[in-house]
Amino acid sequence: MVASNRNFLPNQHTFGARGVRRATLGLIAAFFVARGLLLPLDAQEAQSLSTPVPNPGSPSSKATEARAQRHKLGSLDISASWRVRAEGWNWFEGNSGENDYAFTHSLLRLALGQQTEHLEWRLEGAQDSILFLPSTAVVAAPQGQLGLGGSYFAANGNTTNIANGFVKQAYLTFKQAGHLNVQLGRFTFLDGTELIPKDRFLATVAQTRVAQRLIGDFGWSAVGRSLDGGHVAVDWGGNDLTFLAARPTRGVYQADGMGELNINLFYGAYSRVLTTKRYNARVRAFGIGYLDDRDAVLKTDNRPTAVRAADHRNIQIGTYGGELLQTFAVSRNNSVDVILWGVLQNGSWGMQTQSASAFIGEAGWQAGSLFLDPWFSAGVSRGSGDKNPSDSTHGTFFQILPTPRPYARFPFFNMENNEDFYGDAVLKIAKKLSLRSELHALRLASADDLWYLGGGAFQPRTFGYTGRPSGGSRSLANMWDASIDCQVVRSLGITVYYGRAWGKSVIENLYPKNPNGQLAYLETNYRF
Repeated sequence: MVASNRNFLPNQHTFGARGVRRATLGLIAAFFVARGLLLPLDAQEAQSLSTPVPNPGSPSSKATEARAQRHKLGSLDISASWRVRAEGWNWFEGNSGENDYAFTHSLLRLALGQQTEHLEWRLEGAQDSILFLPSTAVVAAPQGQLGLGGSYFAANGNTTNIANGFVKQAYLTFKQAGHLNVQLGRFTFLDGTELIPKDRFLATVAQTRVAQRLIGDFGWSAVGRSLDGGHVAVDWGGNDLTFLAARPTRGVYQADGMGELNINLFYGAYSRVLTTKRYNARVRAFGIGYLDDRDAVLKTDNRPTAVRAADHRNIQIGTYGGELLQTFAVSRNNSVDVILWGVLQNGSWGMQTQSASAFIGEAGWQAGSLFLDPWFSAGVSRGSGDKNPSDSTHGTFFQILPTPRPYARFPFFNMENNEDFYGDAVLKIAKKLSLRSELHALRLASADDLWYLGGGAFQPRTFGYTGRPSGGSRSLANMWDASIDCQVVRSLGITVYYGRAWGKSVIENLYPKNPNGQLAYLETNYRF
């Protein structure tokens, strides 16, 4: 692809004109793909599909489903959603490969369900289309996949246009006395959303700042992730006990999200909400067991390739942690929030012993008394790295099966071997229009470890995380972004996003022609 000579900023390439045409054609094609699926419905049936299905990228699917106004067809609930996004990538530039491109993807979800006093069931199908992927955005190591266009291309058999359909959710929920719910089947789950506080500000903090850090549906990706298994929740007063035993499905970057992976996931958590006149708080203690029995998969870590290739032992990791979320009302319209979150890991990483940790500390201020109702926050996130590839200990924090994108909105990093110093601003421009902007200063926790990307397993023979050499440096990048979210009408939302990264020494070593990168996208979410 030949880059345009016009500039976003001085001396910076724009996304290629060919990529813009691809994105436009993709939006049109995705419309007709979804429209074709809806043609068999008559006008009355089409009108009945007016209730939204939870957005795959929403902080809490359970909470969103509870708020959704589904259309009734007799005793049945029918709902649907259609998300279309055109993404433009200008990845860090090396000496080869297509780093400047655009593509489009569409996700249509149709659901049928029913709720009674003691039973709820839901059957939801999804149809995904990924169009106009770049065919030369994957190059030899260490540069690898040049943005998510390359990731989608490689995950789907080196195909530029893909469409598929699969079962997104299919579950039964048994509701018993004493606020006990037992859910069996295929469902989505986001850690940190088990108990959403009634206080609106604290609920927002919980859903946007800690949710799905370790287990998520990766709903921002073109396909997403579900879990097959069982989920038990007991709620009483301001308390919640949650237990989960499940296996993750395929999907995320792979268009076929039907099958499951040979991975066992266990989760247990106790959450409690505390409310006083001075503050609102939520505390959570949790443990996660992760067993990856895909012995043919090459693990991603900082050991030499030959050593990793000889390691066919499975991964068995225990993650134990806790959090404190607290909001203080300093005046009638001004509040302060504090977040403390931390985990420790042990177990085995193949032939190595796992010993890692992660920590988040954040503070914010919301000023409802000022123009634009600003919410400012700043914090630090750190996931440990491995300091010695030759010893018997694996010290890299393993992020399990998260949705990384809420915390890495230009998703070229995650919490593994990473230190992130960040600031965040949210402004309410109008009732249905908001602006969000973030600044990040990123560096590796250990110069002897890798720069990690990804969000967990999604294919039987693909590990799920990729790593690139640090070159003996720690400085990764500075990043700035901004997004505008507009709820045009109740059934239609639009998001516009732009992010820019200024690569430092780690990226400069790998991408010498241009260590700076950009991501822009336009997304529409329609619920009907």
